[in-house]
Amino acid sequence: MTTLVCNCNKTIPLDQSNLAKVLGAGPTVHEGLCRQEIGSFMRTLDATDEIIVACTQERALFQEVANQSNKPLIAPIRFVNIRETAGWGRQGSQAQAKINALLALAQMPPPEPLATVSYDSSRGRILIIGGQENALEIAQSLSQDFNTTVLLNHATKLPEQKSFIWVGGQIESIQGYLGKFQASWKIENPIQLDLCTGCGACIEACPEDAIDDRFQIKLDLCNDHRSCVKACGSIGAIQFHQLGEAVDEEFDFILDLNETAFLKVPELPQGYFAPGSDVINIQRAIQKLQQSVGEFEKPRFFKYQEKLCAHGRNGQTGCTACIDSCSTKAISSVFFAGKGKVEVNPHLCMGCGACASACPSGAMTYANTTVEYLGRQTATIVKAFQAFKSIEDVAPSILFHSGSAGGEKIIDQLGQRSRTHSKSVVGIPAHIVPLAIHHIASIGLEYWLTALCHGVGDVILLSSNEEYSGYRALIEEQIELANQILVQLGYEPRVSLIQFLSIDQLDKDLTITQKRKPLVPLATFAITSDKRQNLEFSLDHLLQHAPKPLLLDQQIDLPSHSPIGAVKIDSNRCTLCMSCVGACPESALLDHLQAPQLNFIEKNCVQCGLCVSTCPENALALEPRLIQTELRKQKKIIHEAKPFHCTKCAKPFTTERMMEAMLLKIGNHPAFQGVAQKRLKMCSDCKVIDMMEHQDFK
Repeated sequence: MTTLVCNCNKTIPLDQSNLAKVLGAGPTVHEGLCRQEIGSFMRTLDATDEIIVACTQERALFQEVANQSNKPLIAPIRFVNIRETAGWGRQGSQAQAKINALLALAQMPPPEPLATVSYDSSRGRILIIGGQENALEIAQSLSQDFNTTVLLNHATKLPEQKSFIWVGGQIESIQGYLGKFQASWKIENPIQLDLCTGCGACIEACPEDAIDDRFQIKLDLCNDHRSCVKACGSIGAIQFHQLGEAVDEEFDFILDLNETAFLKVPELPQGYFAPGSDVINIQRAIQKLQQSVGEFEKPRFFKYQEKLCAHGRNGQTGCTACIDSCSTKAISSVFFAGKGKVEVNPHLCMGCGACASACPSGAMTYANTTVEYLGRQTATIVKAFQAFKSIEDVAPSILFHSGSAGGEKIIDQLGQRSRTHSKSVVGIPAHIVPLAIHHIASIGLEYWLTALCHGVGDVILLSSNEEYSGYRALIEEQIELANQILVQLGYEPRVSLIQFLSIDQLDKDLTITQKRKPLVPLATFAITSDKRQNLEFSLDHLLQHAPKPLLLDQQIDLPSHSPIGAVKIDSNRCTLCMSCVGACPESALLDHLQAPQLNFIEKNCVQCGLCVSTCPENALALEPRLIQTELRKQKKIIHEAKPFHCTKCAKPFTTERMMEAMLLKIGNHPAFQGVAQKRLKMCSDCKVIDMMEHQDFK
């Protein structure tokens, strides 16, 4: 692998000998790679190595030169920014360890390719919603490239020439996504504008002047004599009988020109554009429309394991975290035969990953990128910092930002400003490594704690304000939980969220972040795709090295949104019916084959609440908390009762309390008197034998 590093006219301090130690083969360093030394880049194209270019400003230039090369590339060129993110800024001379880390990250093998989801919008069918005059003007401009339909929800004068379809009505529902929208609207005007030729015969025929040149019938003036229908004749455009009926049509695109979009979802689906009345936004929407015709693929961002899902059992709903967190409403609840699961429409999913962060059981996992790959990136950053001996006691902090929501642009702006305004702007501190991920909502509690256990100083999340605001609430909840666990164990808070307000404010927020030593001795466990395993291993490591050790009789009380905790039981209410055992999807609640007792394994509990909603005696309640690892792993009896023995064979088959409750409820019923009542106190085998002996079946 060949790495080309440009110190950009000697503005980036580089230690070449140290780079050689970290990267194996020393990279070639240039001063003007994109200008007078472009030949060095061109010669590299002739070799057989993969190429890394440590410059992102001139990415387009390098890519164009590569495309013009006679020799096809072995692999796509990788680009890494060490200028704005590290070398520039007041602490650039101290940023060698960070430069090591950024270059080492660029040398990692790319993640495995994702499964894809296909869209087909090649038919170019578009529905424009809006009654303003601009709707017709826009439809006219789009009609050459699209099969255009305009839904006029206000009366307006129609064009003289008909180069597209216009219909009247009020939109009722819109469902779907790019290439497959289903729109339904209600007919409110008897004149079907798509059939109307504009001849005006109906206007002349109407004795009440209830029809104007906009071909709308004023129903409050109409006396229902149908002269207009006769005048329309064989054209058949006036159809009073269809008033109030719904029309369903399928479209590839929706252009909603209303001030308030019809779809009330935080993030609109692919192919739905809602620019309002702003001229610039409308032009941008039209440009995107024109680029969206054809067949497309996008990543399938999620994986779902139904067997781990704690959504529903026995007709009861438990965890709805993924449904509640989804900004595109791509996740829905499905029940069949009493068992609940969730379904994700991959075409609506925009890849924020919030569902995976919110899911307490790990049934929903994120694939772009996977937690395992992110774990390898974390290890690479830490190792690169450790290799730089002069700061071996400093742990790298990672600044996660949403690459798809403007995070990279913000980072670049801060770096450039730190160069041009060096007296007032510090830039990104030397101990903070920016790392772009698809969306900051895709990582949560278990990854943050695992990263801290593997040598990361601080986990910092940057919200660019382009993300849906609802994600911040989810992130802040999990940050509160993470820091509460850390503080209660004697550590400092190490997870934070920075909301971008301005470049200067971001500079201040980053400048006050402290240099950290590693929180704990570096963990040796691997970061895997198993969410609960990552969480358990990290909690175990933090508990093991805690400055304030948690004693066996102590617990840390946690907020209600915690995915870890216990179940409290009211033994005076519980009859050991074991409904909770059948409802528990994680095998946290267990029965006993030979004895009437209810057992509990705390580490398995995800606090979904299915046991609470299922219990017929209202005897259970959730208790979010953290206790010692040894206790969390143990199977313990949380309730047991004295068994009731069969009056015939003496075999225990229920509890005395259950028998008392049953006799109290049905013991006085006429159907359970005499011999029948005695059989209530027998096991199932003895009941059958007793009935046969008394010939009850004859």
